[in-house]
Amino acid sequence: MARMTAAEAAVHVLRKEGIDVAFGVPGAAINPFYAALRKVGGIDHTLARHVEGASHMAEGYTRTKAGNIGVCIGTSGPAGTDMITGLYSASADSIPILCITGQAPVSKLHKEDFQAVDIKAIAGPVTKWAITVMEPAQVPRAFQQAFHLMRSARPGPVLIDLPIDVQMTEIEFDPDTYEPLPVYKPAATRAQVEKALTMLNEADKPLLVAGGGVINADASDLLTEFAEITGVPVIPTLMGWGTIPDDHPLMAGMVGLQTSHRYGNATMLASDFVMGIGNRWANRHTGNVSTYTEGRKFVHVDIEPTQIGRIFGPDYGIVSDAKAALELMIEVASEWKAAGRLKDRAQWVDECQERKRTLLRKTHFDNVPVKPQRVYEEMNKVFGKNARYVSTIGLSQIAGAQFLHVYKPRHWINCGQAGPLGWTVPAALGVAKADPEAEIVALSGDYDFQFMVEELAAGAQFNLPYIHVLVNNSYLGLIRQAQRNFDMDYCVQLAFENINCPEIEGYGVDHVSVVEGLGCKALRVTHPDDIAPALEKARELMKQHRVPVVVEVILERVTNISMGVDLDGVNEFEALAEGEGDAPTSIAALT
Repeated sequence: MARMTAAEAAVHVLRKEGIDVAFGVPGAAINPFYAALRKVGGIDHTLARHVEGASHMAEGYTRTKAGNIGVCIGTSGPAGTDMITGLYSASADSIPILCITGQAPVSKLHKEDFQAVDIKAIAGPVTKWAITVMEPAQVPRAFQQAFHLMRSARPGPVLIDLPIDVQMTEIEFDPDTYEPLPVYKPAATRAQVEKALTMLNEADKPLLVAGGGVINADASDLLTEFAEITGVPVIPTLMGWGTIPDDHPLMAGMVGLQTSHRYGNATMLASDFVMGIGNRWANRHTGNVSTYTEGRKFVHVDIEPTQIGRIFGPDYGIVSDAKAALELMIEVASEWKAAGRLKDRAQWVDECQERKRTLLRKTHFDNVPVKPQRVYEEMNKVFGKNARYVSTIGLSQIAGAQFLHVYKPRHWINCGQAGPLGWTVPAALGVAKADPEAEIVALSGDYDFQFMVEELAAGAQFNLPYIHVLVNNSYLGLIRQAQRNFDMDYCVQLAFENINCPEIEGYGVDHVSVVEGLGCKALRVTHPDDIAPALEKARELMKQHRVPVVVEVILERVTNISMGVDLDGVNEFEALAEGEGDAPTSIAALT
């Protein structure tokens, strides 16, 4: 048996579990682990500028490709607490990331030693498992268990906390014979699938709701195949966007209070049956549950037993991994179709497509300052079907989901439930690390962008190129819109006269100078006709310099983006499309 430090054993386990990339910030209490990374080799490390940034990089890395698990590393004390937001974000969206922290020596944990904090207790509520490993010989098995838990059942993050003396102690460990533990995934039975399909087949106007669990299970092709066999239209959730291409005749639009399509909401309200697969009935998707459920039956398929019935009681529930369920559904549905047992859904599909063709919002505005709708119209034209979009929260994200189009799974990488400001920049860098040749397009408002802008320096240092579309209205736009209900506009304005940049005319921060100071490239646009040329120029700069390129578009200060409190009560603040000239981002105009 080989003798090595516990930290070296941990790195060997990481390599055996398929890890070759990590994000982090060294520090005194985690230096033995970094020494092991250097000695063992094989793991490419990206130095973040903030430890929370490292955790979001790990998320972006995981979300980009099936099977990826992002790893983030930090020292003791505040490094771990900084990563809590990343763990919360990952936990909320069922994203496996591994957070590794250093810790004070075991003998000092109860003595309020420098930067000694009970990170295990703090991280517990936002992880599948959090542990401070007190015995050196347990370290490799703690890492083995971490990967088993992250991959099994509902995916999620794990934190492993390593006291410095535990890291440095020598143990016996044989990496050559190490094997990962088998992964557990619940699977639907044939009887369950037949019951669910019987209920679907009895309906007149059925829908499939495809959630992020379909993407996590790498089952998007199966979802599309099942929809095609049965002829049932699909409503992707925000986290499931891309499971079926936006231009597919069975893609019926997104549903919700904010990130939704007019045609998607109208189709949901016209349906009489919904089968949700890998979704959690999030409140921004359902709105008022009584409106969402009235007049229709529900089947809910989810990998996590406690999700079924959490928001409302479905008529039938199945605990299953989405891929396992869809494989069996395809088998049974194919048999039924061959036997002539499946209903013809052509008329229902035609109704859904007519709504998709006509219930559109206007995007073609020539206003100066620019209206945000025009930005997304131009993005659709320039980037087409292959862009990987990255966004997190705010009016920019909401409008992006209303107006952009996504055609492939993992091409809309969005922090869905937690929505922490600042997520977009580091997440986009994680995506670039996972898929360096992809055309990655991040989308932020000015405040999200400012939260973790320092991570652009990591993008410049490690040549992680992507395009960042920064829509700047110099406002906390979503909060300003929400404050309308309180008849106020209070503490949400970011505008000021910048003494060093009078040309931006009171819009506050000179983002171009900040971005260039961090080693990246930046362009500023003030006229709608200049958006597309600027995006094309950004593409050239990104390829030439291999660094992030920011395109800042100066928007009108106030725009109210469509949203409401109920599916049948979404407020349309702007003009609606009257024809294809008003809405060139419609599917018809792009295909």
